[in-house]
Amino acid sequence: MRMMIGGSVLAFVMSNAVPVLAQVQPPQDRIDTAIARARQVGVPVALLENKIAEGKAKGVSLDRIAEAVERRAAALERASQVLRGQQGVRNDDLSTGADALESGVSEAVLQKIAETAPRERRAVAIAALTQLVELGHVPEAALERVQEALQRGPNALANLPAQASAGQGRGNGPPETAGAGAVGSGRGGAPTGPPANVPAPGGESQPTRPGGRPENPSSPGGRPAGPGPGRGGG
Repeated sequence: MRMMIGGSVLAFVMSNAVPVLAQVQPPQDRIDTAIARARQVGVPVALLENKIAEGKAKGVSLDRIAEAVERRAAALERASQVLRGQQGVRNDDLSTGADALESGVSEAVLQKIAETAPRERRAVAIAALTQLVELGHVPEAALERVQEALQRGPNALANLPAQASAGQGRGNGPPETAGAGAVGSGRGGAPTGPPANVPAPGGESQPTRPGGRPENPSSPGGRPAGPGPGRGGG
């Protein structure tokens, strides 16, 4: 009986020791595992080796490099699955696709832009989409803007992120969120005020004063330009 209990306790301890051992796995082993997985699923290992070299050049600790490599390997694998079936998928396509997924772009939106963009402009289109999302645009709205730019030509696509960033710098919010049904407010929350021929709330209408006398806007202080009938002016 004691031997049975002892065996059960030993099995329980060993089963719980496996996750603990995985958690304390040396960082180099974690990197090697991520690279082996990349080879298994067909992700170019060079994309991970570049990440490792970049981290080492910056003096980043091996633990943090391992975390970055594992995260990047997972994103590249997802991007590879999304882009599978597309013709001529290059390393740039996978890299920008992984950037898009890590920035919050859904797999459905990434697949749509990959199907829409010509092969030679696929990476640029994905990068533009990612930049718009990072600027605060909803991925679906960013997709529409990139597709429109694709129809206008390469220059429109290349300039799209800079134009969107400049628009925000002038106080213009993303098109899908700015001024949606807000009367009297401009983009970026700046009030535009009523049109010139509509009095502001609580103000007077400009064309006439009480008594029906027209007012000369160019007269200082809003006074009539000269004496009128019934005012003793003869």
